[in-house]
Amino acid sequence: MSNKYETVFIVTPVLSDAQVKEAVNKFRDVINTNNAKVVYEEDWGLRKLAYPIKHKSTGFYYRFEFEGDGPIIEKLETEYKRDERIIRFLSVKMDKYMAQYAERKRKVSTEPEKTQE
Repeated sequence: MSNKYETVFIVTPVLSDAQVKEAVNKFRDVINTNNAKVVYEEDWGLRKLAYPIKHKSTGFYYRFEFEGDGPIIEKLETEYKRDERIIRFLSVKMDKYMAQYAERKRKVSTEPEKTQE
């Protein structure tokens, strides 16, 4: 059985939309080519950082939920460290409660809004 993981990374704000998409595609490919599968991804867009990182006060946030084996984290984080476009990242193993919460949250966000009469 494979583990469930979540990774969030922040891309430097000086890139164009095409360059940000290229960076996101690179990390999606790293996950997919290492016997793991992206389950869900979210683009959180440009956000203000809590504190300046590398003289930047904003960054493009992106999140992946994926399933795979332990070695994928080491490979993914090595790629983050090598890529100068990434200013921060965090990867965590999701326990069953975190995975259930994420699944419920996805269902709520994809349901059409009900109008009240």
